[in-house]
Amino acid sequence: MFAELIPNPAVFWSGLLALARVAGVVALVPVPGWRMAIEPARIVLAFALAVALFPFWPEPPSQTPGLGQMAGWILMESAFGLVLGLGVSLLIEMAVLAAQMAGLQAGYGYASTIDPTSEADSSILQILAHLCSSLLFFSFGMEQQLLRALARSFQKQPPGQWWPTGAHMESIVALGADMWIGALRLALPVVALLFLVDLSLALLSRIHAQLQLMTLAFPAKMLVTLAMFAMLAGALPVLFRQQAERTVAAWAR
Repeated sequence: MFAELIPNPAVFWSGLLALARVAGVVALVPVPGWRMAIEPARIVLAFALAVALFPFWPEPPSQTPGLGQMAGWILMESAFGLVLGLGVSLLIEMAVLAAQMAGLQAGYGYASTIDPTSEADSSILQILAHLCSSLLFFSFGMEQQLLRALARSFQKQPPGQWWPTGAHMESIVALGADMWIGALRLALPVVALLFLVDLSLALLSRIHAQLQLMTLAFPAKMLVTLAMFAMLAGALPVLFRQQAERTVAAWAR
């Protein structure tokens, strides 16, 4: 039946597996505003990337696979693409997590807005951190590394042969741990300084009970947080590059 509908069914099956892998990456890569995009645009992008990777497509299967076998292959290919996209998500979420930890102590949680990238309530610091991380993602050429990893994966992990193992889970856990370490390195100086501000205001209120320091606490902590993040702005690209190198190394496995 497929031979009558499609001139070369083997190439069709090979392209379908490549499209499933690329679609898994496109579905999870947190590009700003991507979730708000219409479904046809994302489908067209996944299809265009799959066609662009045509020289790296795997060898077509020697025999036309059955429906159940092909469904299993497509499921594994989508999971493979999701694993690659998860590495990008963990890379970008490092700064967002740091902003969330610092913003919670500074009081930015009281003023939240809708984040267009996640469609959830987020503080302004989290949105700015996400935009900065996305800018660094493209500035360091990580989108090129992601496409190279996709192209290499067709040779190292041919479609129909990949299966999640303990080593893959260890790589994901290691990237998650690196994300937490990087976020803590960014947020701990801010949190420590905010603790000192709270301690100073508490001592002043004990010494001068008539001082109304509660009205000054939130503005002071917000200004201190912005000042500290401005001083730490130069550290974000360094930490981002270190995390990006670990992510690329994990993609190469």
